[in-house]
Amino acid sequence: MQRIGVFVCHCGTNIAGTVDVEKVVEMVKSEPGVVHAEEYQYMCSEAGQSKIKDAIRDKQLTGVVVCSCSPRMHENTFRKAAERAGLNPYMVEIANIREHCSWIHKNKEEATEKAVILARAAIAKVNLNAPLQPGESRVVKRALVIGGGIAGIQTALDIADAGYEVDIVEKTPSIGGKMSQLDKTFPTLDCSACILTPKMVEAAAHDKINIYTYSEVEKVSGFVGDFSVDIRKKARSVDMTKCTGCGVCSEKCPSKKTPSEFNRGLSTRSAIYTPFAQAIPNVPVIDREHCIKFQTGKCGVCEKVCAAGAIDYKQQDEIITREYGAIVVATGFDTIKLNKFDEYSYNQSPDVITSLEFERLTNAAGPTKGHLERLSNHEAPKSVTFIQCVGSRDLTCKGKTYCSKICCMYTAKHAMLIRDKYPDVEVNVFYIDVRTPGKNFDEFYRRAVEEYGVNYIKGQVGKVAEHNGHLRVQAVDLIDNKRIILETDLVVLATAIEPDPSVRGLATMLTASIDTNNFLTEAHPKLRPVESPTAGVFLSGVCQGPKDIPETVSQAGAAAAKVIGLLAKDKLVTNPCTAKSDERYCNGCSACEKVCPYGAISYENKEVFDHGIRETRRVAVVNTALCQGCGACTVACPSGAMDLQGFSNRQLIAEVDAICK
Repeated sequence: MQRIGVFVCHCGTNIAGTVDVEKVVEMVKSEPGVVHAEEYQYMCSEAGQSKIKDAIRDKQLTGVVVCSCSPRMHENTFRKAAERAGLNPYMVEIANIREHCSWIHKNKEEATEKAVILARAAIAKVNLNAPLQPGESRVVKRALVIGGGIAGIQTALDIADAGYEVDIVEKTPSIGGKMSQLDKTFPTLDCSACILTPKMVEAAAHDKINIYTYSEVEKVSGFVGDFSVDIRKKARSVDMTKCTGCGVCSEKCPSKKTPSEFNRGLSTRSAIYTPFAQAIPNVPVIDREHCIKFQTGKCGVCEKVCAAGAIDYKQQDEIITREYGAIVVATGFDTIKLNKFDEYSYNQSPDVITSLEFERLTNAAGPTKGHLERLSNHEAPKSVTFIQCVGSRDLTCKGKTYCSKICCMYTAKHAMLIRDKYPDVEVNVFYIDVRTPGKNFDEFYRRAVEEYGVNYIKGQVGKVAEHNGHLRVQAVDLIDNKRIILETDLVVLATAIEPDPSVRGLATMLTASIDTNNFLTEAHPKLRPVESPTAGVFLSGVCQGPKDIPETVSQAGAAAAKVIGLLAKDKLVTNPCTAKSDERYCNGCSACEKVCPYGAISYENKEVFDHGIRETRRVAVVNTALCQGCGACTVACPSGAMDLQGFSNRQLIAEVDAICK
């Protein structure tokens, strides 16, 4: 029987406000193995930890139970305190009486009773605990950044500047992401390309950064410090070592009717193309789906006109396997599809466009060379109407329930740009609320109203329809409480943003968590905002939640700092709570091997001594360096041979018995 000490935390009033802490202490004193019990206001404080250390020494404790908040918060804190007092840290258990008890109960008697039950369960487990010793695993001094937008570029640069190798994997033919499609950025109205292009060039020229464009992550295995990743380099059909980027192939290509992804479908491109002028690498790619040569076997014009001989129709996809110590997800965002929003006539009228399409129209490198015009007749508009929150803050299940965070500011930016370049154009903005929480953001919005004369109307638009060669906007002015019918030439929809569609498959590969909106979930929203719950996987940019460029760059730096901290270590301490096979009961069925997500289980022919009989059997063997203690094998094992150290079947059953008694 263990000598157990129980320590109950008040956590200010977080616990003590709902739980009778003194009663919990009295009740647990009679539990088997308990030789000491006390309470304290803040057990995680230095004074609280000193009480635990003193009790371990004075009472010769062999086990500790701390009744406090979630083990995600302070389990490591209390384990280190016990270790400093000479106790094996894995003889410490946490009874979560805050999140699992006080925060979800209002009745003090019920909460106190449940707190006692949770404490009993933890005590029962400690009575069966055994000291565990952690192992070590190597750290590969290389990082992978998935996504080549501003978040991925900044993260890679910061890691590389610290002296570590970084690979950027970008699925499109060039790095740059959505920021490369913008004209100006708020709140300074400086040129987006002028900010981004130097970063792109720096990343391409950095001796520690290797860029894989037109590539995707195919498979991820391993664990923190030692990931193995398969990267599919898709065939560009152009030899990057020979291409000079002259652009003759794109000019001469006879197939020029494919909608341009970079210009959001507002213009067309050739089958062999470079996404934009500042693309890195500045090497074209052949779109085989629209290439005449690949579809019919004829043509071959690009090969004939290429003086460098860079065209290679026989080029195949290539799988590259690399090892990494850390992985950063920076997959970015896209705007939602507007198929469910027919009331705005987006699919019916070419003069109804999204904000990202508006960015391309006003960009000097865009389809109209920066001239604002109606797409229906190419005439300059006399009035432009912006509609906010299209698909954002939507409770009708058509869009997204969250605020996309950037729309209020970029609409103000668009309105100011129109009024600055075309002062005679009337600009109206329909909004629900104007949200400007960033530095100098509110001043920026007020400039649009006060200096540029943009007309902001608090109200919702019910319908947009074509009428006599113009667009008729039907809306409600909520301040004046009246119906509005507005004639306009161009309607711009501030559409909601969402994570890039590739994030779901990537999350599965990385065993990372996503929320109901497909944003990757952080390990802790306040204390670990750039870390995934999966060790060694970090988050950068909009893949974690809506944010603007300054916030994205800040998070990219934070993610890089976490990666650098990990790669700076020569070895990592591994979790000793790993699976263990009892060879006497293993029948070699391979069930555990099939369910193991980390490939930690293999089979060997070993000599087993069972019930006085010595025989050679095929038995499961666990690689403790690979095992992450998920417990999947213990559930799958039909013979009960597989168990989890620190969470054995006996311990779990003892906890259940303690709860039910």
